[in-house]
Amino acid sequence: MSPYGLRDRILLMQAADALADFLTPRRRLFVLTGAGCSTESGIPDYRDADGSWKHRQPMRYQEFVASGAARRRYWARSLVGWRRIAAAEPNPAHRALARLEEAGRIRCLVTQNVDRLHQKAGSRRLIDLHGHLDRVECLGCGMGYRREAFQEELLRRNPGWGGAPARITPDGDAELRNVDYDSFDVPECLRCGGALKPWVVFFGESVPAHRVRRAMKAVEEADAMLVVGSSLMVFSGYRFARAAAERGVPLRVVDIRDAKARALYARDLVLVRPDQHVAWRGNAVPDDALAVIDRVRGAAQ
Repeated sequence: MSPYGLRDRILLMQAADALADFLTPRRRLFVLTGAGCSTESGIPDYRDADGSWKHRQPMRYQEFVASGAARRRYWARSLVGWRRIAAAEPNPAHRALARLEEAGRIRCLVTQNVDRLHQKAGSRRLIDLHGHLDRVECLGCGMGYRREAFQEELLRRNPGWGGAPARITPDGDAELRNVDYDSFDVPECLRCGGALKPWVVFFGESVPAHRVRRAMKAVEEADAMLVVGSSLMVFSGYRFARAAAERGVPLRVVDIRDAKARALYARDLVLVRPDQHVAWRGNAVPDDALAVIDRVRGAAQ
């Protein structure tokens, strides 16, 4: 049974047609994706439909760098949460965008996600704005490690932790209860003995400037911008919508919750929340939008 009422279905179909009309002539799309792209793959997102935190706020960069206790807590939780990330598979949203790229419509896809599911789906014109979790790096010398190998070492040093009951949270984290992190043994860098960190941008950490420059150049070259599955509540992604607005680049959004972003394109939102009069349930990208993307792809072939 459909979760939508008749009025909602009519409005959603009208919005989908409008999105198709918008995308059909585009050949240089700039696409920005967020956590809503990966929820159907079993990876939780951070915020609810009102933009509030669903979970405890993630560890900040300054805390991770300054405290050995914080790093033990992070890696113990990540040891458990990594299972979900490693096992995740692309969902229809990832595959639809990969097909749109294959059809020659996407100039650049910038993702705020760190799960590499776009790559698994086949996307290649891609910028991992916040890095990705399948790599670990030394804060001292910069030496890199594969996360799978690092995971094996964590499990070897901490037998029994891998099966700890947990509630999985975003970005490979997990909530563990009634555990003592003091005994958790975290490996150091083999080269310099430095602290190891996942190759991702933490909250409170700056996105590397070269990634921002590449993405901004792609905005400048784009003939339109499509936002998929992002609340636009974090500046690292919102800046590109703002830059597009300043340059007069037309934009359409699938899933938007933040008032400051809505203000940029008050007349241009196509698929939004129920209180914007086009409804769907949950935070995932709606099937209607995926069908539109495939319809546009087919028209290009």
